Amino acid sequence: MEAVPILCNLLRYEDRQLVESVAACLINIVERISNSPEKLDEICQHGLIQQATYLIDLNSKTSIYRPVYTGLIGMLAKLASGSRVATKTLFELNISRILKDLLHGIPLPGMIDGNCDQVHEVLKLLNILLPTLGSNQDDQRRQILVNHPDLVQHFGFDILPTLIQVVNSGANTYVCYGCLSVINKLVYLSEPHMLVELLKDTKISSSLAGVFTLKDPHVLISALQIAEAVLQKLSDTFLNPFVKEGVFFAIDALITPEKGLDLTCPVQTSVQLSSESSQKSNEILRCLCYAFDTGQSPSSSEKESCKIEKDSVKNLAMEIGTKYFDSELNKSNKGMTIILQSLRTCSDALTDLVNLPLTYRDAYEEKLNCLVHQVMEKLNGRESISTFEFIESGIVNALVNYLSNGQYLRDKADELHDISSGIEKRFEAFTRLSLSLDDMPLSVLIQKLQCALSSVETFPVILSHLSKLRHSYATVPYGRCIKYPCLKVRFVKAEGETNLIDYTEDIMTVDPFSTMDTIGGFLWSKVSTKKDEHSRQSARSMRRKSSFRSRPDQVNIPEMQEAKGIFAAEEALRQTTSVEMTSLDEPDVDSVEQERHFSSEADSDMKTQIEGSETTSNFASGSRKSMINGHQPKSFSSEDSSLKLVFYLEERQLDQGLTLYQAILREKTRAGLGSFSNEKLWSQVYTLTYKTASNHEQNTQGSSVLDKVGRCEQRFPLFSTIVLSELSCDVEKSSPTYNIVFLLKSLEAMNRFKFHLIARERMNAFAEGKVNGLDSLKVGIFSSIPKSEFLNGKLTGKLEQQLRDRLAVSIGGLPSWCNQLMGSCPFLFSFEARYKYFHLALFGSSFYNNDNITSNSGPPNDRRSNFSILPRKKVLVCRNQILDSATKVMDRYASYKVAIEVEYEEEVGTGLGPTLEFYTLVSHALQESGLGMWREDNKSSKDEDNGTVVSRFGLFPRPWCSTLETSNGVQFSEVIKMFVLLGQVVAKALQDGRVMDISFSRAFYKLMLGQELGIYDIPSFDPELGRILIEFQALVSRKRFLDSVGGETSASMVDTCYYGTRIEDLCVVFTLPGYPDYLLSADADDKMVNMFNLEEYVSLVLDATLNAGILRQVEAFRSGFNQVFPIKYLQIFTEEELERLLCGERDSWDFNELLEKIKFDHGYTASSPPIINLLEILRQFNHEQRRAFLQFTTGAPHLPLGGLAALNPKLTIVRKHCSKWVDEDLPSVMTCANYLKLPPYSSKERMKEKLLYAITEGQGSFHLS
Repeated sequence: MEAVPILCNLLRYEDRQLVESVAACLINIVERISNSPEKLDEICQHGLIQQATYLIDLNSKTSIYRPVYTGLIGMLAKLASGSRVATKTLFELNISRILKDLLHGIPLPGMIDGNCDQVHEVLKLLNILLPTLGSNQDDQRRQILVNHPDLVQHFGFDILPTLIQVVNSGANTYVCYGCLSVINKLVYLSEPHMLVELLKDTKISSSLAGVFTLKDPHVLISALQIAEAVLQKLSDTFLNPFVKEGVFFAIDALITPEKGLDLTCPVQTSVQLSSESSQKSNEILRCLCYAFDTGQSPSSSEKESCKIEKDSVKNLAMEIGTKYFDSELNKSNKGMTIILQSLRTCSDALTDLVNLPLTYRDAYEEKLNCLVHQVMEKLNGRESISTFEFIESGIVNALVNYLSNGQYLRDKADELHDISSGIEKRFEAFTRLSLSLDDMPLSVLIQKLQCALSSVETFPVILSHLSKLRHSYATVPYGRCIKYPCLKVRFVKAEGETNLIDYTEDIMTVDPFSTMDTIGGFLWSKVSTKKDEHSRQSARSMRRKSSFRSRPDQVNIPEMQEAKGIFAAEEALRQTTSVEMTSLDEPDVDSVEQERHFSSEADSDMKTQIEGSETTSNFASGSRKSMINGHQPKSFSSEDSSLKLVFYLEERQLDQGLTLYQAILREKTRAGLGSFSNEKLWSQVYTLTYKTASNHEQNTQGSSVLDKVGRCEQRFPLFSTIVLSELSCDVEKSSPTYNIVFLLKSLEAMNRFKFHLIARERMNAFAEGKVNGLDSLKVGIFSSIPKSEFLNGKLTGKLEQQLRDRLAVSIGGLPSWCNQLMGSCPFLFSFEARYKYFHLALFGSSFYNNDNITSNSGPPNDRRSNFSILPRKKVLVCRNQILDSATKVMDRYASYKVAIEVEYEEEVGTGLGPTLEFYTLVSHALQESGLGMWREDNKSSKDEDNGTVVSRFGLFPRPWCSTLETSNGVQFSEVIKMFVLLGQVVAKALQDGRVMDISFSRAFYKLMLGQELGIYDIPSFDPELGRILIEFQALVSRKRFLDSVGGETSASMVDTCYYGTRIEDLCVVFTLPGYPDYLLSADADDKMVNMFNLEEYVSLVLDATLNAGILRQVEAFRSGFNQVFPIKYLQIFTEEELERLLCGERDSWDFNELLEKIKFDHGYTASSPPIINLLEILRQFNHEQRRAFLQFTTGAPHLPLGGLAALNPKLTIVRKHCSKWVDEDLPSVMTCANYLKLPPYSSKERMKEKLLYAITEGQGSFHLS
């Protein structure tokens, strides 16, 4: 104890290592004296509380190692538990503010790594600071708070909103219980007048309603106690909100057996600790009754017993219901508020009308639209609608049924063609309604849907159930050593199965990340009575290959091989100190072969998972596999093997596409067993029952939801496709979650294609004579709902938590919902989360090894992060033959995950700068007008300086007729080669984190994303042609309508004129506009367009422009792209986001922002006169000058994703020491380091003159500066 004052004084030092050592020493001292209140009081007299509080404050200047940091919080908890002085001091130091900031800074809804221990200590400290309810042991703490009620109020104002926010975020059971315990104490200790202020803006009612959906009795008891305390003190204030928000409904469900939950009292909770967790922290895994016990630690036998009695939840709920909700319990429509009844009436009426037979429905169309209008106005009315009322009203189901024209979840495959037009009209009508209401009610509807989704969704967050990786031997399916534990399985033949024999082995060790499909292939040869020799030979062949591939340091998962791209020998190459230079004229056989034998398990797993609809869908294209492997790899999942077996776990059939690990997690989640321990998961023996698959089971397993969607997309319009297809997720179709997500998906598509819907609705109005004149077809400026409103914060948080769990991702432990929702509804997740997901698909565990995903800052803001992940391959290119060099580079390295590093012939520069310029030069070369790649319409122009095609609407492929091999001296075969190269370069730029200087049209980005184009997409790249075609199509629709109602009249002839001119008088021929050598029909030379063949003409022009004329070019682009990585990976992004990824983004050039994002060094500071002059010059630069400056300093004319702040190294400006006259010298740069050497010019004008000269004339080569 004599050393304590000295140690406390040493905590004031700034030396991190010293502070950590001293803190660890003090933590041990407090641990030893924790049972002596006198010594704890004594140690607090030396400033230990003050110094420890300072160190854990997020605003502290001293950063310490996380375990020590967490230990300090635990030390404060021990001091507060035994020392009255410590408790009072902590309250006086405003510890609640510090702990609030800590909870805000921890990734939620759950924790990973050391954060789990940190949350435990924070919640434990909060619980200790407040006295235990109904206990006499905390009389001293209670007396402190009684004597100082202002401390309770201040503590509550600080911490209560944060605790409720944590509960609402979807935190796991343990964290939720810890927060509720503190809230319960605060409510109990607060006087009624204080409680009113504390709960005023916290939405405690809706929070409690959400908590009651959990099954853990500890959590339910705490929630019931909070509800009882609030009603006891503020019954008049909170009785109605509890009914409105569904608290009463939830309590009634606990009372009524048929409505009640299947409650259990599990010993384990759902929190999972990292491998670095201390043994003491493992107490978290014990019963929640003891998780925050402030007394002596219970014995091991006590920890195993739960204090909650069997019917305690029901009894407490019944007591609250009888005491406070007696009048509601006796009502026939109990829990039904007036607004809820009104909404139900509207939704029922809407549903009844929509469900009318089609023959009667048209007569009620106007009434139907009025009902929808009424519903939308109620949602935006003066009286607020709670989330509970919104969910229970049936509005979601009614709107989904309305938009689907009564076809939602109905199986009417034979009538699809008849009903698709009705669905499209529904969306047009709803869009028209939203425009008439200025989008406000639609925005409110989306917000209600998001709140409802956050309230009802139960997607599990499953952290790694593996404390550490360890090698083991998996007998099934390949008989090899793996880097992680095996699962123990007993295979048992199903009762009544006569076509199979019993499996003789007892307990087998199974690779947990083998698919059920593959396991079935292994087992088939053992249990089949047919003894299929072919299957046996296949199995032996696969085992031989597996044995050859498997090494202790590299484990390949055969069932993932089909989705696995060749990952370069990253570890081997990363250990080398130099980068190998490769001449493009010599084959690099050794490196290629070396790269061929290395792969990444997590890479392949994420590639398998990212598609979303099926967890193990195959992303790799067949052409790419054959190109890389030389043949299609064999698999046990052939028609004569694994499809003949299906497996059951506890009488539930397992999905053949899932891995065994994922199948077990899914079944435990479905059973509500999210609370299972590490040891039990890996030590339990699982009994899998096998049987022969029926034809129905085989067909079901072999046809994914995405397949059905694909078939539907080929035949029907967009919105019909959405309505008539199913969401690819495990949620039951009858659940509120499914309906909410489905409606959000429909509304997001409607918002995204609002222009198409408005234009088509106006065309239909023109056709039916509701509006006159072709000018009425023009679509003006309209507002759209911001994309951010479709983002769900809770699901984004859950996904990011899963992605931060390195172990879970690297071993393939992501829950299936992550991949399924990412594939079907990516808009629910933030761009940052999707970007991380995309990177994991590309790089797997290597992305983690470089600490690129541990922060919450979104996408890695280092454009060189990909460069550090991938092994480098230096190449020598010729600047004057850039396309030839690029073709050689891509042909050699496109299929391998290596980052190319460029050096130019006869130049000395190498590294990031020359590499970025390489992509810029290739971008410019691929835009040359003489290549015949791009449309050169009247809105495009040729840059006279470099002969490139410049279009203010973006580049779009030039149409080529299938019978035309040469045009204007350009061979079509060369065009195809250029599109292959373009695909390779674009994919390589995205993979390596480079930016390109090329402007694609939005329509071309849609083609990249696999979307189909229509007539309303043409205005995005050729507004004039698009306008004319839409007007022609409107005339065709008008004529068709007139023919259907009354035949040809003089009035109808006028109605089908083009601005008063007959179509035949326009002298339009059957050639593609702008391309006279593109003949639309065989007799194009003699065929003129008239009113009778106008529809044929429009159809042929559309086909030539959007389909047949560009199909081969687009396929060539996709072929080249797929050589680098599957282009389907991009489908989680929008067109705008894809442009940001590929071309970077513009950054603000405001003076203060430049000052913040640029580093000044070696003779310059932010206040140096030359720096002030430079920043003013940069701010005054126009667009082209800024491009030139960026090209000069960084090697690329665009900033990477994240802007100036994303440059790494940071853009640095240093003083250049000149041997001659300063004003005669020029600036110089080191592009690899973003390093500008700037002479201290005598004036701003002189600096601007020299800088402009340098950035315009100093490009085109790299030499020593």
